[in-house]
Amino acid sequence: MKILGKVQRRATIWILGAFKTSPSEGIEAIAGLIHIKYHLQKLVGRSQLRSAALPANYLIRMFMNDHSNNHSSPNPHSINSLTNCQKTIAKGHLIDSNNKLYEIFQAFSSLHPEFKPGSRISDQFSDHFSFNLTSKEKNWQKRTQQLDKITLQSSSSPNLAIVITDASIKNDIATSISHIHIHNHPLIKTVHHTTYVASTEAEPFAIRCGINQACNKNDISKIIVITDSIHVAKKIFESSSHPYQLHMTSILQELRWFFAKDQNNFIKFWEYPSRLNWRLHQVVDKDSKSFDPQPIFPSCISWDYCKKINSDNIISHWKMTFQASDGKRSSFLNLVDNNHEDIKPSYIKGGLWLQAFRHSNLLCTRATRAITNHTPIGEYHLRFFPNKDFSCPCGDFPIESRKHVLFDCKRHNGYWNPQRDSLCHFVLFLTANPKAFAFINYSLSVSSNWFWKELYNFLVIFVFLSFVFSLISSFKLFFLNFLFLFSSSYSLRLLYVVTK
Repeated sequence: MKILGKVQRRATIWILGAFKTSPSEGIEAIAGLIHIKYHLQKLVGRSQLRSAALPANYLIRMFMNDHSNNHSSPNPHSINSLTNCQKTIAKGHLIDSNNKLYEIFQAFSSLHPEFKPGSRISDQFSDHFSFNLTSKEKNWQKRTQQLDKITLQSSSSPNLAIVITDASIKNDIATSISHIHIHNHPLIKTVHHTTYVASTEAEPFAIRCGINQACNKNDISKIIVITDSIHVAKKIFESSSHPYQLHMTSILQELRWFFAKDQNNFIKFWEYPSRLNWRLHQVVDKDSKSFDPQPIFPSCISWDYCKKINSDNIISHWKMTFQASDGKRSSFLNLVDNNHEDIKPSYIKGGLWLQAFRHSNLLCTRATRAITNHTPIGEYHLRFFPNKDFSCPCGDFPIESRKHVLFDCKRHNGYWNPQRDSLCHFVLFLTANPKAFAFINYSLSVSSNWFWKELYNFLVIFVFLSFVFSLISSFKLFFLNFLFLFSSSYSLRLLYVVTK
């Protein structure tokens, strides 16, 4: 555990550019990395749920209690044959996995005949279904016009059925609803409520109900399913193990009967994001949110919902311990969001901190150092390097503290707003003052002044030496001329004496 914690700490420091002295809990929260202990707890909980995805004849499942089949004969070697005292002594992963199965209902059916290779719908009726996905250009207006055109065709085609599905969750109760539009038929609505399921499991149930109603109508040869969860619709024809197989087997059986009835029968799935507010989809979405059900009786929960609950509990515990922990240190700068609520750690999309300044590596580094108060200012020097100067260069404060830099220092007045405890205003302050909480190192300005001073002295000395050398050169030239004239005159004098 310590080794993994050290590895994650090094990775966090590398991501944020923080100091090595920065507190682990603080920088992990800023980077959106959950503590390694909580991450391992989440992985353990998910590994316990993996036993629910195993077939019933699997060796591990044979030692567990079959909660889904009450008519099966009990296994004398199952965990159920142990006493409570023996279960306490034999506690471990297998016991925890068996207890976890009591909470969830069976949703996997990987050995169902519909998923048998060679007899799957994708093998026998591959040309009877298709998907129409939104284009990468995201031309929403064109998409809306296409769906309007299909709706007009359904009003004049008695063989076409349009199924529009949606699902919503309120008070831990999922509402799955589908509207079926058929020529010369009243609108068919199906509404189902399910407790303790995830939205990804409520969507396939809505598609299942809509397809079931459309397939049982006479003279229907073409079905168009319009949904905002096209990734769920694609899983209908996948044979891999997933927690929606209970619904998918029912859909596949309906479609097999529908395709076998007539070779011209066809189904097409259209993707339409809910944010585009198509008028028919708006009606379905409004209906799904109009109910206000309340859970009355206790019931089992779904596989995906159990995963969600485990993750939410771990994240809640992480947030609670982060606020009360001394690991982040008292110098951690508590910022608020736009709703004036304290920013809490989260690993969704990197967390709110990293979303605000991840577009710039330099800004991310400065913000991290400022939030943790491990930044190159006098307050940090006073704590770790007391022999260094810790006064503020502005001269108005004896200690260059983070609070002084944010609110009072005259050197950083590029942006002013009293709400520096807000994340957005904090980022604006750092953007407007690029020298705040950065390695300006007034030594750089000192070294810069030293450079120009030395350059000036060098030029003065160079000019002086050039003048001296020029004088020496001129004196040397004068001396040479004097020697030349003296030697010439002396030679002439000798010649005159000799000739005389």
